Formats: sequence, C-alpha cells, structure tokens
Amino acid sequence: MQLSEDPSSAGSVGAAVRGEERSSICISVLDPALTIRQANQDFFRQFASPATSPADVIAPLPSDSSTTAPDVFGRNFRDLVHPSVRQPLMRQFERLLEGRRDRFATPVVALRPTGDVFNGSLTAAAVRGYGPDPSAVLVVMRSGQDSADDAMVTPKRKLLSEIDARILEGIAAGLSTIPLASRLYLSQHGVEYHVTGLLRKLKAPNRAALVSRAYAMGVLTVGTWPPRVVDDFIK
Repeated sequence: MQLSEDPSSAGSVGAAVRGEERSSICISVLDPALTIRQANQDFFRQFASPATSPADVIAPLPSDSSTTAPDVFGRNFRDLVHPSVRQPLMRQFERLLEGRRDRFATPVVALRPTGDVFNGSLTAAAVRGYGPDPSAVLVVMRSGQDSADDAMVTPKRKLLSEIDARILEGIAAGLSTIPLASRLYLSQHGVEYHVTGLLRKLKAPNRAALVSRAYAMGVLTVGTWPPRVVDDFIK
C-alpha cells in the first residue's frame, strides 16, 4: 500500500505495508519523536479534520501542490489516544525506541477530532536504517468490529466532582465505606450519598460494576496503581 507523505518528510516506507486491506486498517509512520509523518486514507478518515483532507490522500502530495495537507500531519501520536490509555501506551513506545523490543501489540482507545472515541487494536514496529536506533515507527490500528464496544467508552467530559473522583479511586482500590469516610473526612452517610450518585451517573447496579464500568468508560486510568481518575473527567 502506498502511503501519503508529509511534504516535509523524505522518502517513503509505503512498501512495508503493501497488500494490507485499506478498508478497515489505519496505518501511519511516526518519527522517533512520535510525530505523524505518513499515513493511509483510513487513518485520515478517522483522525484528520474533513476540511483539511485532500481529495486523494493515498497519492503523495506534490511539493508545488495547492492541496492542503491533512491537519493530522505533524501532530504527536499521543494526542490521538484516550487519556485513560495514554500513559501505558507511551511507556511501550519508549521501550520500542530504546531498543528493548522490536514491536508490540495492545488494545487501544482512540480519539477522533470530534471527541468521539473508538476501541481497537494497535501494533507498532520499529523501522531501522543503518544505525542501531529506530529511524521510524510503523503503526497499524484496526478498529473494533462491534459498535457496541465503542458505546462503552465516553468522550472526554467533566463527569465527577473532586470528592466523587476520590471516592471512586478508593472503591477501585478496595476500600469500604468506613476507611473511605476516615480518609476523606466524611461521615459514613456522606460517603454512601456520593456512592449512590456515582452509581447513578455511571449507570451501575453495585460497586463492583461501578469499577468495571469506570474502566470501560475510560474514567479510570489503565495500568496505574493505586487507581486514578483521568483528570479530564473531573470538574
């Protein structure tokens, strides 16, 4: 598959992904700083603002072209993923760039320009030239097939008060009402009042479901302990 090039980038690694199905796979090439330098048409459909996408984003853009390059070029890849998975994903990229691994695969929650999200899988592989360090990173993202999965994840919005966030973190860490009340200087009744509100906001029937729902919605950060609410969800 031919990849569209950022006019400022040199060369093309499109041949590395020839034969992939364009219809369901987002492909991009990042420099060592994780800046997006090349991508295929499905990638632009998901991540570029429609107003800036050229008519044919598969073909390389001529240097003298008046066609506007997609605005996703030059952005850092971390900005395209949900805050709940950003930190663990960046750690995996760091290990890749340090040469501690050649590739990795992981589930991912991605962000569209509209703020909507979608679940999928991500595979990243280091591209090396003549030197020991990677010269680029090839990223292949496959969007989830079940649209119901996407509905489980909410766009970033202010859902919780500061006290709600601390209570949710405590519940996710396994604390019961009395330790939570002592930690947060609340009465037991006050804690139960906030827990009831959390159950209603996240549409969960009990505390165990509340924690599962919070992770599924991206409210709790993946890969950290103790549990932490993503700042974007706190008012």
